[in-house]
Amino acid sequence: MILSRFVPLLGLLFCATPASSPVPSADAGAPPPQAAKPTLLVFITVDQMRADYLDKWKSQFTGGLKRLVDGGALFTNAHQDHAITETAPGHASTMSGRFPRSTGISRNLAGVNDSTPLLADAAGLGASPARFRGTTLTDWLTTADARTHALSVSYKDRGAILPIGRSKQDVYWYSPSGIFTTSKWYRDTLPAWVTNYNATYGERYAGRVWTPLLPLSAYPEPDSVPVEGNGRFFQFPYALSASPDTVRRQLPNTPFLDEATAGLALVGLEALGIGKGPETDVLAVSFSATDLIGHRWGPDSRELHDQILRLDRTIGGFLDSLYKLRDSARIIIALTADHGVTPFPELSQTRYNPPPLRVNLRPAMAAARAVLFAGKVDTLAAQLESGSLVIDRVSGLTPALINASADSFVAVARRIPGVARAERFSELSRHDLGKDAIARRWLNMYGPDVPAEAIVVLTPGSYRVEFTIAMHGSPLDDDSHVPILFYGAPFKPGRYPAFVRTVDIAPTLAQVLGVTPTEPLDGRALTAAIK
Repeated sequence: MILSRFVPLLGLLFCATPASSPVPSADAGAPPPQAAKPTLLVFITVDQMRADYLDKWKSQFTGGLKRLVDGGALFTNAHQDHAITETAPGHASTMSGRFPRSTGISRNLAGVNDSTPLLADAAGLGASPARFRGTTLTDWLTTADARTHALSVSYKDRGAILPIGRSKQDVYWYSPSGIFTTSKWYRDTLPAWVTNYNATYGERYAGRVWTPLLPLSAYPEPDSVPVEGNGRFFQFPYALSASPDTVRRQLPNTPFLDEATAGLALVGLEALGIGKGPETDVLAVSFSATDLIGHRWGPDSRELHDQILRLDRTIGGFLDSLYKLRDSARIIIALTADHGVTPFPELSQTRYNPPPLRVNLRPAMAAARAVLFAGKVDTLAAQLESGSLVIDRVSGLTPALINASADSFVAVARRIPGVARAERFSELSRHDLGKDAIARRWLNMYGPDVPAEAIVVLTPGSYRVEFTIAMHGSPLDDDSHVPILFYGAPFKPGRYPAFVRTVDIAPTLAQVLGVTPTEPLDGRALTAAIK
């Protein structure tokens, strides 16, 4: 069985305490010298990773984040430069070098889920990249060398699928059944190495308890904040079932989910021969636990603090194991995030000016729909989707009704406390897009085929009143500001303060790997960080 052959290596990864965590050597921050073209690109996405986490807790890092930050090229003013900062648009932009207006992936609800069946009778929605438009770095690599192979794994289907795009490679994600699966877009049956991993990985977590990794004095955050976790289960410890079958379904909302994801990536790497060369292969890993924990407990929580420390150890063990399996001199690494997150308004009253609010946008929607009702048009044609008013072209809808409905929405929204900006979408291009990041990010969001008529942006730190978990999705910097980091011999270590975008990642990697994008890109190569 494949898994059993790599238990010694995976043991480095699945560490329970700092004492058993791999600690980098004194020179671990310096990438190894590279003698030849890379044979492996490791692309790491941390779901909901705010850029400031890397500085906020850097002094407590001992593993992979420490290694990458100390020895990599870190861009400290990097952004997802589009308006709806959600998982699907963020993952679709990083490896394609194109904004959502070009990839066609503008929101989670119109991301990857469709009727494509999952394998192994897995529970959950079907999924495929059918809505994704264009190509990604994987396609450019396979165009240059057909031997290129990609493996992408994540808890989330969109986190696994969208970095690879439409390419039919090895792509796997977690099912509510507690197993990793894929869909018939990619293959007809699960490979044996995935089936074997599903059968055994739960044993590693049975009976585990999530407690703070470090002494409590290392955590300034209080552990008794009722706004966290919807007022339920918001204090350590968090115990898992002693049953391996049950515990597999409990891993989400714990740091152990990232360990299980990294374990599958390592087993798949060896089973598929990824990174052995001579071609450049791709290993894409999207770690989702930071997003699940961040939503439930928020970015100011002790739980999130501990998650980032454990992620540091998980990535450290993952890289240590990877470097035992493949030639470290021929590996390059990129790390980023799909979006950030905004803290709970109740915990941010002194963080922003004016203090953030819980904002009720229902009166603006009622005004927009009242116009449609008066015109005898289905009122549900008007929908508010992540800050944009979208009016579907239904029977009886005229340009005059569209304009009147959108104008009514904007007029009412502007009078609602907590609204910073409400504007017709058609007016955004009149602004100076170099200075007006909000207008620019909305224009980067939608192509001409999406009937967005108006946009609304809340004041910094404010939430819509219906949200009960920590949120992201806005064009504001709390949600857009993410890390971009490159590590390996082709890159010049250091901190780079220039404004850059996640669409710049793919062209940068393409230049380093000597491949040519097969279509026009929105991003540009970040040559300042390339030797």
